[in-house]
Amino acid sequence: MTDDTRISTASRLISAAPEEIFELIADPTRQPEWDGNDNLAEAAPGQRVTGVGDVFAMTLTNGQVRENHVVEFEEGRLIAWRPAEPSAAPVGHLWRWAITPEEGGSRVVHTYDWTDLHDPNRLPRARETTPDRLRASLDRLAERAERG
Repeated sequence: MTDDTRISTASRLISAAPEEIFELIADPTRQPEWDGNDNLAEAAPGQRVTGVGDVFAMTLTNGQVRENHVVEFEEGRLIAWRPAEPSAAPVGHLWRWAITPEEGGSRVVHTYDWTDLHDPNRLPRARETTPDRLRASLDRLAERAERG
């Protein structure tokens, strides 16, 4: 990935129904189980995302808290959020999960888009979020979803 590429994407077929996969993503308490960046520590229960405008808080492995602002949502199919520090506006990057039914399971496309990220302190970490990192999340997500 070059410095000019600000969108990373990975895709995988997962042998599970879209609804099962979506539940692992839309419930923040489940996200640390499959996070391929090993960045997520925990989320308080009761924050299951239900629509655009929802905000869920996640504690990172470094102890910091992020408030994730949901900007795209279609139950069972699409969810995307923009992280922010508590009580602050999102800084310009987006995490997206799109799930499409396919023969043999569901096609899951995971995207990290940092097109609008301009904070120089955050750019090195954004550059490290390559398709391989996204694939790690997809692989862990598949492992959880496929075992039921």
